[in-house]
Amino acid sequence: MTGEGSEGEGWPVELDGVTESLVATYGPNGRWNLAALGLFAGDPVTATTWGNTRTRRNFEREDEGVVQFTRDPRLFVEAALGITELDEPVDDAADAWVRVAVDRIGTDERGGTRRETWALTPVESEVRRETVPTTNRGYFAVIDATVAASRLDVPEYDRETLLSRLSYYESVVGRCGGERERSAFARIGELTGWNDER
Repeated sequence: MTGEGSEGEGWPVELDGVTESLVATYGPNGRWNLAALGLFAGDPVTATTWGNTRTRRNFEREDEGVVQFTRDPRLFVEAALGITELDEPVDDAADAWVRVAVDRIGTDERGGTRRETWALTPVESEVRRETVPTTNRGYFAVIDATVAASRLDVPEYDRETLLSRLSYYESVVGRCGGERERSAFARIGELTGWNDER
């Protein structure tokens, strides 16, 4: 069941724990860069960028971004592990979005990588589609796999452990995922080459 939502201020979804989202940030090339962003629930909601990413640079330059929530596993993989640029800030696959003002509230280093913590303040938001939630273990395995795959070249993380996790997630997607999840997981291999190491 799909229904139309509404526009407003504040977060368009309830946040608890760490919610995986996508964020579009406006780049110097006049396009919107789409990347994965973990949202840490709290007052304020925070997010962390690691290293010299486009998201960090665009946050610094523009002081804002457009956070979006999607059920499209392929889009999530592309945004998390590839370079995805949009002409408009909100992708068609987003079920809801929120424009946020960002303010850096902390900087430190972990495992030789600089990381920055940002407070995210909602400015405007829209729920585009409301759906009845279902639980597809394959979808969640794809999301977890993007986290593991994004850490493959980070010295602080043990590569063999990450490869083992990816193999496990691959088996979950194979058993529990549908065509969209299997296609998304295959794209992880194309983008990272992790499965060439088995």
